[in-house]
Amino acid sequence: MKAIRTEQNFSNAYDVLDRVFNNTYNGIAVVSMDGNWLKINKSVCDIFGYTRSELFNMDIDNIVFIEDLGVHEEKYGNLIHGKIDKYRVKQRYFHKDGSIIWVLIYVSLVYFKEGRPHMIWQFTDITSRQKNQDKLKTMLNVAIEQNERLTSFADIVTHNLRSHSGNLATITEFLEEDFSNICQNENYKLLKIAVENLQETVSHLTQVAKIKEIDPSEMEALNLYAYVQKAMYNIIALAQNANAIIYNEIDENLKVKAIPAYLDSIVLNFLTNAIKYKSDERIPIIELSSEVQDDFVIFKIKDNGLGIDMEKFGDKIFQMYKTFHYNKDAIGIGLFITKNHIESLGGKVEVNSEVGVGTKFVIYLKKA
Repeated sequence: MKAIRTEQNFSNAYDVLDRVFNNTYNGIAVVSMDGNWLKINKSVCDIFGYTRSELFNMDIDNIVFIEDLGVHEEKYGNLIHGKIDKYRVKQRYFHKDGSIIWVLIYVSLVYFKEGRPHMIWQFTDITSRQKNQDKLKTMLNVAIEQNERLTSFADIVTHNLRSHSGNLATITEFLEEDFSNICQNENYKLLKIAVENLQETVSHLTQVAKIKEIDPSEMEALNLYAYVQKAMYNIIALAQNANAIIYNEIDENLKVKAIPAYLDSIVLNFLTNAIKYKSDERIPIIELSSEVQDDFVIFKIKDNGLGIDMEKFGDKIFQMYKTFHYNKDAIGIGLFITKNHIESLGGKVEVNSEVGVGTKFVIYLKKA
């Protein structure tokens, strides 16, 4: 009786496995080491569009896209020599309706009776996914090409504008030499201001045009504390005139991946801004600190200055030519360039601010 139950259990288990094999969503096939179909489920037929009978009576290589005929070769060799027990490939096939389909295939080695090896092939139709990837790749290539064109355009424009504005400035000098009273002419004064404004704009555009993403191989391991100390020394007169107190609490051993000129500019711009936009109601206090988070060094600059209305200007802080206080020296390009420098180094910047309380910038730089 026990033997009968065991036989029945085996039979039931086999029936369950057979139902799973035939009804699973992915295509499954048992294939001999010679590459002949031994057993296939309905999903395989659905993927390729052929009936079981048609698949059993054809050479599968006949419907493989010709450029993909050899994709199994190396991995199959490693499989039969015992170096690996499974592998995965992507392969294109011709569907029965003539269209090309992309199939992801998992191949594993199994042993049945008498120790004879066979292969289990699992098929997943990834045509839609592959088309989306190809579309994304095409769009990316177009974006890269457009970016290269824009870069070239920016270089040409800034070069030509620089030449023309320089010529105009030279002409105004000649006019002043030839006509001693011309400086008193109201129209000439307007012309002179327009030429100076043009030169300033060209200077800003030139700086922006130079900003580009930096290749990691071009970056150096730079000591953040040392660069902050250097910036503090460079603005010592500005800080003294404002009676500003600056606390450098950055870890002296922290190093970041950066370009020296960029790191100089980043630190200097945030420090000078903190002093420039101080509150007249209190002594300016600027606190510089750091921490490490995953692969980034977080550089924090906190001040007790005028603060920024985040509800009104939060999405404009880093835009070009945007200013938020009535400071005659503000032109609204410093934060724009600084943000671009940070991002070109693979980092990011965040800001928190409250009017009448102060501002806190949080800069993420890659840890060296």
